[in-house]
Amino acid sequence: MTDSTPTREQRLLDHVKTLPHLPGVYRYLALDGTVLYVGKARDLKKRVGSYFQKTDHSPRIRLMLGQVDRIETTVVRSEAEALVLENNLIKALAPRYNILFRDDKSYPYLVVTGHRYPRLAYYRGALDKRNQYFGPFPNGYVVKESIQLLQKVFKLRTCEDSVFTNRSRPCLLHQIKRCSAPCVALVDQDTYRADVNHAVLFLQGKANELLSDLEARMQVASESWDFETAASLRDQIQALAKVQERQFVSSNTSELDADIVACVADKGMLCVNLAMVRGGRHVGDKSLFPSHAEDYGPDEALSAFLAQHYLDRSAPPVIICHPAPDDATLLAELLSDQAGRKVLLNCNPNGERRVWLDMARKNAEFAILQRASQAASQSGRLAALVEALDLPEETQRIECFDISHTMGEATVASCVVFDRGDMQPKEYRRYNIEGITAGDDYAAMKQVLTRRYGKIAAGEGVVPDLILIDGGKGQLTQAEEVLAEVGLTQPTLLGVAKGETRKAGLEQLIIATSHEVVRLPADHAGLHLIQQIRDESHRFAITGHRARRAKARVASSLEEIDGVGPKRRQRLLSRFGGLQGVKSASVEDLMQVDGINAELAERIYGALRG
Repeated sequence: MTDSTPTREQRLLDHVKTLPHLPGVYRYLALDGTVLYVGKARDLKKRVGSYFQKTDHSPRIRLMLGQVDRIETTVVRSEAEALVLENNLIKALAPRYNILFRDDKSYPYLVVTGHRYPRLAYYRGALDKRNQYFGPFPNGYVVKESIQLLQKVFKLRTCEDSVFTNRSRPCLLHQIKRCSAPCVALVDQDTYRADVNHAVLFLQGKANELLSDLEARMQVASESWDFETAASLRDQIQALAKVQERQFVSSNTSELDADIVACVADKGMLCVNLAMVRGGRHVGDKSLFPSHAEDYGPDEALSAFLAQHYLDRSAPPVIICHPAPDDATLLAELLSDQAGRKVLLNCNPNGERRVWLDMARKNAEFAILQRASQAASQSGRLAALVEALDLPEETQRIECFDISHTMGEATVASCVVFDRGDMQPKEYRRYNIEGITAGDDYAAMKQVLTRRYGKIAAGEGVVPDLILIDGGKGQLTQAEEVLAEVGLTQPTLLGVAKGETRKAGLEQLIIATSHEVVRLPADHAGLHLIQQIRDESHRFAITGHRARRAKARVASSLEEIDGVGPKRRQRLLSRFGGLQGVKSASVEDLMQVDGINAELAERIYGALRG
């Protein structure tokens, strides 16, 4: 009697026959239900069927098809709707065989608030129609640099509204000529508003219009013998002229907002370089390396980037890109609908725009060279460490722990991860240590290791190949006991102790079990890798400790004052923008806070002034 159960391949082919000739999204699932791949189709039957009819698939597709156990589909009304749904599912599910651009943080903006005395600020998040936003910018450095420039030229405030409202004298920024001190009426509202308008013109790329206005005002001031004002305007003009000289983009396109996107494949890597032009100013670029990019071509990668990057944020009026994505027309229509205005996708630019695109392409090529060089360097360091310490050849994942505190206060432990040839910041973790004797580093190390590896032993995480313990034999012994208790035998343990003079290069490496001490030469590549990971663990621990300590001290310094509980503390901090603002407040200022009378205000003032 023969078995009539259909094979996996036959089941899949039978399912394909039932699919409609309609647009939609398809999902390939493994036997355990894991989504392997998400795709879109103008015609579901034709698109999914093509996977099972062709024989010349790439290694990536062949490997994927060998794991597919079932197919799920969703029919939609149009190909555009399919593209949106595909993008949402890829971001939500992160399938193994879809190229994925991870860009978790929203891009920063420079905001000019809608306050009667507007404030300049760095901003991420949802946009508020009451404010004016400029950007987005490729990184926070560009925003902060722009704010510093605008402070220098136009002397606009950057303080929180709560601080602005409660100041009784000018701050340090006024003293160094970075703010005109509207908080204490050292500038009238009309003059301040004129400075704000000039800053907005600059951010909009209307530099020529701005310079003409400033020159006219300088001439009027000079003719009126108001030489102080004329000199101030002259300084503004000179500062702005210097900024213009540094810009790459010419004044012929001074009001242009555009993104330039180039995708390059080389040395087994794919890189997308995104350059941004805002208000005619080249405000920087960012190189992105996607995951799951094996066997993808630059055109496919660029299509994925444009969808993943722009379908959930507003696109600029012009996107200049290379190579041309397959679905360029569809993407342009979708982005235009989403933005409520026309978005031009220019894949064959001329003149100056061609120069911009060539620059983005060269930046992508350079980023690949840098990453390849770094990977070779890190790979060499890891190989040297494996050889020097006779570690298993397959050693790849290294975790390192450090403890940070101030005389036992606000103890924080850090865990940083090195894997796949690089540090993995998204896998870093901090642990607040509680319930131990203050300053007991051994107990702190035992607690953090138990918390982390207890979960990993239970199947919640990845077992590392090597664990670095920043400390001597005592710390290493704690680690050995914890791993024995939780039942983890695979990781190799290594203590990293500072030498007698505590200088870099004199570290002592302590082997687990035998506690044999190994000293590698100061110029040894393997030691350099250990130092890099150890230093990163220390940095991550100390920044966490400082933040926890500062938070605790803010709370305690106020709550130790008789009559100030959690609610009054919060009102004070909110009103004055932080502990420093409370310390700077007068008794009269403190009395303006709800629930604080004259007696309590005097007590707070005296306690904080010491």
